[in-house]
Amino acid sequence: MTRRIATCRCGGLTATCTGEPVRVSVCHCLECQKRSGSAFAVQARWPLDQVELSGAFHEWVRIGESGKPATFRFCPTCGATVTFVSASMPDLTAVPVGAFADPTFPPPRFSVFETRMHPWVSVSGADLEHWD
Repeated sequence: MTRRIATCRCGGLTATCTGEPVRVSVCHCLECQKRSGSAFAVQARWPLDQVELSGAFHEWVRIGESGKPATFRFCPTCGATVTFVSASMPDLTAVPVGAFADPTFPPPRFSVFETRMHPWVSVSGADLEHWD
């Protein structure tokens, strides 16, 4: 079975993910832009029982535009988000793909909130679904 390990920037918090992600997506919403510090964010999702966190973390809950909460787990030392769970997908844990530092990670299948996508960004790939 595939096992991938995501870490924060200082290495103090890790998420061990077993199996293949059930969803890999690019999000262009403004909050994901703020979280990632980039023009978009890429995250992969696994069932809750396939992600194990180790190390110290803080949690922060944000209410999204939908009115539903999302809980972010991040390193108290370096501040990097390592996992988050959204009430819109409560049975899945999301992990920022960059936390794996793996250029061979599976590509996204979904590009969401494209109405907020920067005009110079282009997300492409086989079988990619585009959502506004």
